[in-house]
Amino acid sequence: MGNERQANDEAAQDVEIRVEGLCGAFDDHHVLCGVDLEIRRGEVVAVVGGSGCGKTVLLNHILGLLTPDAGRILVADHEQPGAALVDPSLLDNAELDAIHTHWGVVFQNNALFSGTVYDNISLWLEEVRELGDDAILPIARSVLTAVALPTDDDFLNTDTNDLSGGMAKRLAVARALSMDPNVIFYDEPTTGLDPSSAVQIQNLILATHFDRKAGAPVRTTVIITHDKDLLGRLQPR
Repeated sequence: MGNERQANDEAAQDVEIRVEGLCGAFDDHHVLCGVDLEIRRGEVVAVVGGSGCGKTVLLNHILGLLTPDAGRILVADHEQPGAALVDPSLLDNAELDAIHTHWGVVFQNNALFSGTVYDNISLWLEEVRELGDDAILPIARSVLTAVALPTDDDFLNTDTNDLSGGMAKRLAVARALSMDPNVIFYDEPTTGLDPSSAVQIQNLILATHFDRKAGAPVRTTVIITHDKDLLGRLQPR
């Protein structure tokens, strides 16, 4: 029994997210019925299906935006040694906020804030990390470089309403990267983009998943999509 428990503990150390028997409904409409899913650290995983089948509902349950009707979700707590799995529904707000600092989310509609490019990157660094402009500016330029956007002062001061669709998506990825997350979630990252911009975002997802020098994953990537071209190009699980 002791050896079996140790083996289970060691296996759990590689798990980033575990979904067990998840059920979710809106009134009488059952969207998720007994969903099981395990995502291991360093994987690129895609949840695939047509519009309205429950992909984003599953994501919102994992993010804690919705409460399961049955089943449970366990996530790695990177505040603990070994990133032990915890049930977010059992955590208080401060503990849950601590877990969320290790996540980055790129929403389907980008969810950029009103204001400038710099405002969008700096907000969480100011609020969560309590950094000042001297520390934030190099981070902002680094993540903009990572997503192939300009880094000059003029671009940093550009209003987000003046960005093209592709640039806005890249900024949303840069904002997610600014916190150096262990996990990045993408909700329909190529929806509404022209084919050229979609290919750029597909390449960007891979580029931000791997350490270019070591060729090894630096984070876990979870993608909600119905884009067959993305699946063919990225080859996720």
